[in-house]
Amino acid sequence: MGRPVRGALHHVELWLPDDDAAWTSFTWLLSRLGYERTSTWRTGSGWTLGPTYLVLETGPDVEPVPHERRRPGVNHLAFHAGSRADVDDLVADAPAHGWSLLFAEDHPFAGGPDHYAAYLENAAGFEVELVAAQDGTTAA
Repeated sequence: MGRPVRGALHHVELWLPDDDAAWTSFTWLLSRLGYERTSTWRTGSGWTLGPTYLVLETGPDVEPVPHERRRPGVNHLAFHAGSRADVDDLVADAPAHGWSLLFAEDHPFAGGPDHYAAYLENAAGFEVELVAAQDGTTAA
């Protein structure tokens, strides 16, 4: 893996509401994208893919208010999702795992004519963007 690139993200920590739907949607998505659950504790879990580490956590410090992606702060997470076919497969399976397609009228080019991607939102209001490789291949 080598030495980390200066300025690269070390990890992202998502504080989720204490409900099964939010957890289920994220654990399904991270697993499908190739992340491995590498740690678990009473109020959270850590997920790793190469040098990227994501934390899903809840607990007494998480305010019991709905997440609103349109407020100041992080709007969404964007993931490399492989080929266009890989993105399409994720979109097809997503509703069964708590995700709905945003911007359906412009899908899969809601990000522009040269940007094949899916924008999904889970029941807790978190948004993810699943970006296809530009050359149509699956990323390694």
